[in-house]
Amino acid sequence: MEGARPALILFLLLAAVPVAAGTIYKFEDAEGRILLTDDPRLGREMTLLKRFRFSYENPRSGGHAPRLEELRKRIRDLSPYIREVARTYGLNPDLIHAVILAESAYRRHARSPKGAMGLMQLMPQTARRLGVSDPWDPEQNIRGGAAYLKWLLDRYEGDVELAVAAYNAGEGAVDRYGRTIPPYKETITYVKKVKEFMNKGMVAFLE
Repeated sequence: MEGARPALILFLLLAAVPVAAGTIYKFEDAEGRILLTDDPRLGREMTLLKRFRFSYENPRSGGHAPRLEELRKRIRDLSPYIREVARTYGLNPDLIHAVILAESAYRRHARSPKGAMGLMQLMPQTARRLGVSDPWDPEQNIRGGAAYLKWLLDRYEGDVELAVAAYNAGEGAVDRYGRTIPPYKETITYVKKVKEFMNKGMVAFLE
């Protein structure tokens, strides 16, 4: 079992009404590596540290979050490409996963009421600026979203919170408020959500 292989944890501790929920098991092996999984059989040879509940909600793009089994399949399908793109741009793959989960819940054809498109919810002007000719193509969309995250991280000197806030509200809004998170309820909630997805660890949705 490799510690780097599990896909992104499906957590949301600050949702008002959860769409899906389940039990997560936290195990530790003899070398101190941590496994978080919804299948306790995966940790049979490990020490069980704790059990806890998780939940996640509808994505920012609108529509309904998929059932857990479908979400796991989408994550498995996209994880190899996300790891490749993350290496290309020097990003933490968890950040890309977190933005996709928050934005679209991995729905490739998600479209927001404001016109944002695809997995990473690229606005038309942002897609053009990033050279994305087909924002509905999953690989182009992920590469474009990753390039934008990299550009934002460079702009804000590696500050993930500001980069994520700018991804949500635009870099103009972040700059107008003195390079701080704009005082918009949606943006504040969005930044907290993405951080939760990144910081809670990994769920072992193994291939």
